[in-house]
Amino acid sequence: MSGKNVIIIGAGPAGLTAAYRLLRQTDAHPIILEESPYIGGISRTAVYKGNRMDIGGHRFFSKNAEVLELWRELMPDQGAPAWDDRILGRQVPLAAGGPDPEREEKVMLLRERVSRILYLRHFFDYPISLTPRMLANMGLMRTLKAGLGYVAACVRKREEKSLEDFYINRFGKPLYEMFFEDYTEKLWGVHPSQIAPDWGAQRVKGLSLRKAVTEFLTRPFRHGEAKETSLIGQFSYPKRGPGQLWEELARRIEELGGEIRMQTRVTGLECGQGRIEAVRVTDASGTERRLEGDAFFSTMPVKDLVLGMGEATPDHVRQIASALPYRDFITVGLLLKKLAIRNSTKKPTVGGIVPDCWIYIQERDVRLGRLQIFNNWSPYMVERPAESVFVGLEYFCSEGDAMWNMDEAAFIDFAIGELTKIGVIRREDVLDATHIRVKKAYPAYFGSYAQFPVVRRFLDGWENLYCIGRNGQHRYNNMDHSMLTAMEAVRVYQSGSGDKSSIWSVNTEESYHEEREKNS
Repeated sequence: MSGKNVIIIGAGPAGLTAAYRLLRQTDAHPIILEESPYIGGISRTAVYKGNRMDIGGHRFFSKNAEVLELWRELMPDQGAPAWDDRILGRQVPLAAGGPDPEREEKVMLLRERVSRILYLRHFFDYPISLTPRMLANMGLMRTLKAGLGYVAACVRKREEKSLEDFYINRFGKPLYEMFFEDYTEKLWGVHPSQIAPDWGAQRVKGLSLRKAVTEFLTRPFRHGEAKETSLIGQFSYPKRGPGQLWEELARRIEELGGEIRMQTRVTGLECGQGRIEAVRVTDASGTERRLEGDAFFSTMPVKDLVLGMGEATPDHVRQIASALPYRDFITVGLLLKKLAIRNSTKKPTVGGIVPDCWIYIQERDVRLGRLQIFNNWSPYMVERPAESVFVGLEYFCSEGDAMWNMDEAAFIDFAIGELTKIGVIRREDVLDATHIRVKKAYPAYFGSYAQFPVVRRFLDGWENLYCIGRNGQHRYNNMDHSMLTAMEAVRVYQSGSGDKSSIWSVNTEESYHEEREKNS
């Protein structure tokens, strides 16, 4: 492997992690090819007039020691309170000798996770928890109906052929219809009955109403007892957003001798006898080049990868890959004087804004899927956090549809109208706005996805090709899982074993990716 080029397609978390590991553990020379002008993929931080947007919302949480070690190497944990911690007198665990976020840039903050559902113009906890407020917001009849539906789901379990079956088995049909059905259809563009249950198994398998009921019934008898949390209560977060960490990793890769070629698009792959021999690329100037490599790590969408292999791809594999579905993403950033909704929780916030990192919008009369409040991710995401609120409105769509093709100014006006309609803001409080489109943000679990194993077998048949990351595996991975696929791929590359099953097994463990083990 001495001095051999390793071509890495994509400068997102997986591609960058692979390059860094190769540089630290082998003598290979990684060359990262990134189509866009940005580092970090969907985990990048967009900057608009000094205000920062997290594209999709990225909590830094993992149960894997390797991932945590790398994050802390790049961004040490805070050793002093952040700006809002100081103002609110909020106590947070501090790392001895750690950096002061008020003075230093490379610092990982510790933030509280707050996520809720907005439904019927009321807030409901996410994950669902039985509280007096929730029951009051639902009303007597809805509560009774939900209870009977849950009992029915416990008595008679459905065969889990779809995501709808998955949700109903865990919550009952009425709660599924209230809190999951519409949001899921907004996200994927198809009804949950048409989506494979795999997505639920990956993303929400630790959630169920049984846990909420048990916690509610036993609460009076557990005075002083630390309750088990079903989802993480705190997470780490870079001072300036997730892109800051990936930009630091990119800097270190180049410092160690790796190459990162931005605005360089892979247009095709040249295939030999069981091995990839080269990639064809086009740079920002339109110049075409051919790059040979000893190995190829791909984070590009599987659809594009397979089609780029040309005649080396059998017709039936090409047909499955070309039909793999994706959901695209539009986010609108709004800079506001203030929110119209106020903080009615017991959690103190600067300016009385709601404490949520993001809010799932389950209201049926708007297309909006989720709302981020960047002040709560990090006060350093907002140029003037004491005077303004910066929010991100998330819309899920498909490239080429009416939402995707809407004029930017018209879309911003539409988004402001939706947020005004559900009472979250007042139009006169909008100071500024921006609009960002993201292609292939979410690999989807319907359509030809059922035949994906055929595509995987074809890709695994190429000795020196390693598929990693979210789009590289057509799997809805979190950042840490994408990083782990890269780490595992480097191990397989080093071993020369050719067995890539361990790369694909990442994120197939039984426990939910954000579930905290009781004794951890």
